Amino acid sequence: MKKNIVRLFQESIHIKEEALQANLESIENGVAMIKQAFEKGHRLFLFGNGGSAADSQHIAAEFIGRFQKERKSLPAIALTTDTSIITALGNDYSFDIIFSRQLEGLASTGDIAWGLSTSGNSSNVIEGIKTAKRLGLATVSFTGGDGGDLAKLTDVSIKVPSKVTARVQEAHICMAHIICDLVESFF
Repeated sequence: MKKNIVRLFQESIHIKEEALQANLESIENGVAMIKQAFEKGHRLFLFGNGGSAADSQHIAAEFIGRFQKERKSLPAIALTTDTSIITALGNDYSFDIIFSRQLEGLASTGDIAWGLSTSGNSSNVIEGIKTAKRLGLATVSFTGGDGGDLAKLTDVSIKVPSKVTARVQEAHICMAHIICDLVESFF
């Protein structure tokens, strides 16, 4: 069992090192984009499915509360938290529009939409990003593997070079924490 524990830790470390090399400039661009939006009073909308939904909530909480230091609250909203909206939209329309419909009602030009999908092919996340672009939002994606269709749509695309969901999610939260830390340093 110890060998497996060591192997899994090393696998996670290796993927994070590869993700760093592949995404250094994109992470920097994402930080600059989010910082500028917050400085101008705009909001950050985050969304994804399953573990990515949980990550969306986690990241939003870091901006609303604090990450490492005391500062003003920063306007971040996870579109994955209102079960009444999500289930009504899924039932009355389609699960594919649960994020796009929320953005239509909540977002304004200058805001940012951040879609998370380990495969890069989650149709509801893709539809959310398409709507965000139509509304004039800047867009960020966190994906895995080759980034799927989602990565091709966003202004800033951050791809973890792995198809193993657990490794992708571990790298996503590491990079999200880095973005939170750096954005927070400006406020």
